[in-house]
Amino acid sequence: MPPNLKILSDEQLIDAYKSTDDGAFFGELFLRYKHLILGVCIKYLRNVGDSEDALMEITEKLHLDIKQHEIKQWKGWLYMVSRNHCLMRLRKAGLKLQYPETLPEVQAQDDTLDETQTKELLLQVLNRKLGLLKKEQSECLTMFFLEEKSYKQIAMQTNFSINDIKSHLQNGKLNLKKMLLKINNA
Repeated sequence: MPPNLKILSDEQLIDAYKSTDDGAFFGELFLRYKHLILGVCIKYLRNVGDSEDALMEITEKLHLDIKQHEIKQWKGWLYMVSRNHCLMRLRKAGLKLQYPETLPEVQAQDDTLDETQTKELLLQVLNRKLGLLKKEQSECLTMFFLEEKSYKQIAMQTNFSINDIKSHLQNGKLNLKKMLLKINNA
């Protein structure tokens, strides 16, 4: 029988879950943060039903991800996983978010935005530019950097060879950099 779970820190719950595979530890983490996950989903998906579905999908994904990743800041990591899941869900549905058109717009608003809002705006610009890359490059960059998947996981999901993945990542980063530099110099 697990100890009183309420007194354990997030890190202790994660470590206990990794070592014992006891769902009670994961359950306590979920209860502590399900409101955060749902809030992020509602912010991006703007629909309670879709957000509740996304909450369940994220929870299923977390069971595996917790075991595969070294998590240093649980709350921040959870936010990023939830946000990325919602963005991927929107992309798959073919919906577009309203993105700023250029980085100078981000810079112009920088005086009125706090650090978190500025980072969010920059991430939106990057996500928009990712959509302009070749499909293979965008896919590999998203899986590797946003979803934190390994080369092997990407290969299994896409049927690309490891060398193809490395090439798509390298070319995608280069093309993305060129797009961002072109914006800043315009």
